[in-house]
This record gives sequence, structure tokens and C-alpha cells, in this order.
Amino acid sequence: MTLETAIEEFLVYLSSVRTLSDNTVTGYRNDFVHLIEYLGKDRELESIKKEELLISIGILSKKKMAAASINRYIAAVRTLFAYCKKTCYLEINPALELKTVKLPKRLPKFLTEKEIDDLCSMPERKELLWQSRDKAVFEMLYSSGCRVSEIANLKFSDFTDGFHAALIRGKGKKDRYVYFAQDAQEALKKYLDDREKLFVDLKLEDNVENVFVNQKGGPLSVRGISWILSRYSGAEGTNHQISPHALRHTFATAMLGNGADVRLVQELLGHSSVSTTQRYTHITTEKLIETYNKAHPHAGDSNEQK
Repeated sequence: MTLETAIEEFLVYLSSVRTLSDNTVTGYRNDFVHLIEYLGKDRELESIKKEELLISIGILSKKKMAAASINRYIAAVRTLFAYCKKTCYLEINPALELKTVKLPKRLPKFLTEKEIDDLCSMPERKELLWQSRDKAVFEMLYSSGCRVSEIANLKFSDFTDGFHAALIRGKGKKDRYVYFAQDAQEALKKYLDDREKLFVDLKLEDNVENVFVNQKGGPLSVRGISWILSRYSGAEGTNHQISPHALRHTFATAMLGNGADVRLVQELLGHSSVSTTQRYTHITTEKLIETYNKAHPHAGDSNEQK
């Protein structure tokens, strides 16, 4: 079997059997582009050696690709060859001993309480786009900790308790409940009044299931939300450019910083592993240390500032 044939079969398996999302399957396909470029699409599987796979990883490193991207490539290659071994296309798995590269320690970016308040109030203070909708999007992202795709895909049928809660289908098609605070609910209700008026003004039938729509009445996309946030967090707004995911990080940091149990936050975020959620405990710990050093009279830096 050739490498290209194996890859195409594996991608079908990911989509149909493992029911991974289109975006995830596309990610795998993109990673395999480098593998095919290096080994050739007609390369026989049985002839591929571990040393060649190591060289392909080294090439990515020489191209100064980010460590996270290299590790994603390694994971994709290992999963592909494990599949080929399991389906008896290979007797020996050449990717079995491939090791990931060490990642630099990076803490997720998040906003302070003042920064998130400034952002959420920015649509009311700046007539940039659709004020009520944009405020509702920001408030609901921050209030629930949802991924931007989950808010973009939010349907009216997803709400389970008025506008206080919703049943969300997240990564890996896992369902979880998320909750919206009072500020988010009030912002949403104001937006929904304007949403209804939009369809009347455009003389369109409102058969759009998505809660959030663009100014033409179509579903608001992930890219659209990202663009909206870039306008309000750019030079015209807070001048503190951020991505939608920063609001999810801010939600997690705020919850843990205010004493929420890490397992509860894991459930609210839809993380498969608690270790992913525990990244945010490092942030809250560092923040505590920073606050202590600034506030305590014998903390060193505070004395020098005096």
C-alpha cells in the first residue's frame, strides 16, 4: 500500500468511524502534506524507516516551526502508523518510538477584571458595528467559558432554563451544560429585540436557528466573531488586541481565582483531562504572589518602591 492511499483511508476512518470534526480531520490532512512532500505519495508503507521520519521532523525544526506545531505533526504521524499497524498494513511500526519536542512554558493569556469590563462595555461606548449583538457575544463568551465555535453555533433550542443555561455540544461531540450570568442574559435579551427588528426591516423570514446573526440575517461565523472582537480590542477600542479564546481563559482564571473547584471548572470548559484545566491554577498562583509582593511591607520590591 502506498503512503497516499493509507493517508486517504485513515482520514475517512477519522471522519466516519471516530466521528472527528471536519476541522480536526483537515488538521490531520494538513500535517500529512509535509510527510508526503518528504517521502513521496507513491512511497510503499513497508519501506518507510524510523530514521526518515526523524529527518522529516528535523526539517520542520530547521524551518523554525513552532514546537506545538511540530508536536501536532508527530502526533498525527504516530496515529497514522499505529492505524496502519492495527489494520495489518505494516508488520513493524516505524513511528512507535517518535518523541515529542519540549514545549516552552506558556501560560494562557487572560484579561484582568478591569480589562474584561472595558471590553464588554466597549460596544455601548463605540458605534463600530452592531452594539447590542456585540455586547451580548462578549458577555456570553466570558460568562460561559464557551469556545468561540460553540457560541457561533448556539441555537435557540440549546437553551434549557430560559437564557440561564444551555446544552452545548463541544469537542469530540461531548455534551455539557454552560451557564450565563445576569449581565449576559440582559445583554442577550436586548440583542434579541434588535435581532427581531432586523428581520422585519430586511423583510426576511426569520428561519435562522442560530442565536447570533450578521447584519444580513445570516448565521454569524467564527471568523465573523473573531473579526468583531479584533475591531473592539484594536486601536478603535481598548487597544489591547486579543482573540476570542482569551475570554475563555479569562473565565477559567476568574473561576479558579474565586475558589471554584478545578473539577467543576473542567466540566464547565469541557476539558477531557483535568491537567488541561490545571494550567489556570498556575496563573492564579502567580497572581497571588504578585499581589503579595506588591502589598506586603516586607516583600522586597514594595520596600524599594518606597
